[in-house]
Amino acid sequence: MILPPFRYLRPQSIGDAVSMLAAVEGAAVLAGGQTLLNAMKLDLVVPTALVDVHRLDELATITARADGGITIGAAVTYARLATDPVVREHVPAVASMAAGLVDRQVRNRGTIGGNCCLNDPTSNFPPLLTALDAVFVVATVGGERRLSAAEFFTGTLTTALCRGEILAAVEIPAGADGSRVVHRHLQVGADSWAMARAVVRLDVREETVQTARVVLGAVLGSPQRLGGVEAALAGSPAGSELAAVACAAFDRADVQAVDDVHCSADYRRRMSKVQVRRAVAAAVEAGAS
Repeated sequence: MILPPFRYLRPQSIGDAVSMLAAVEGAAVLAGGQTLLNAMKLDLVVPTALVDVHRLDELATITARADGGITIGAAVTYARLATDPVVREHVPAVASMAAGLVDRQVRNRGTIGGNCCLNDPTSNFPPLLTALDAVFVVATVGGERRLSAAEFFTGTLTTALCRGEILAAVEIPAGADGSRVVHRHLQVGADSWAMARAVVRLDVREETVQTARVVLGAVLGSPQRLGGVEAALAGSPAGSELAAVACAAFDRADVQAVDDVHCSADYRRRMSKVQVRRAVAAAVEAGAS
């Protein structure tokens, strides 16, 4: 299909990109273009201009910080995330997630920033980065804003980004390399949309769960943390009964879900519980191996 007419802008820096986005009403960021271009072909979005940032070196860096954390530029591709030695050492869960995304073509073009900024409920990275306590660094005309996942992801296909702002980087704090992070999902079909997704992170010391993160994806507009389940896991022995502890806490939690063409909210909620149980059990097994 023929794309609608638009202006094409190529900034030379993040500052240029922010200025262009602020000056041109209706402008959109073009990075990997895996979703945006298809949406334009279907007339689902009609931007007045595309600000092409995929060649900005500032957005394509991966840095291990002195505090033990890691900073990933928003334009880093899935393919690079899957193979980069710094990512594989500090946040192996990010590398393994990227390695399994869709197909080679998408992995070579798609970016972590684009995935997060789209915030499709079925996307892989928003719930994972929520479980990793990631911080989203947003470049603005006046400087930058730093947002937690809860602040950044605001609803179905929406984020906290305003006109004249761009996601510059994702910061993952120290400690993720020592965590057991497991991802499980139920899909409509192979290489298709998820109906229920769970990411579980367990920080274990001396066979006891010190802290936990349990995040659902594909059930609501944005990643959903289950604080009650996290509290139940914290302080529990990291043994074979941990999955049962998680399921009991899940039953007491206010898990929100939505209906769509693929399944009902009730089915999605029940399948989310299954994914949480499987993820917790896998995290326990990972520590035993």
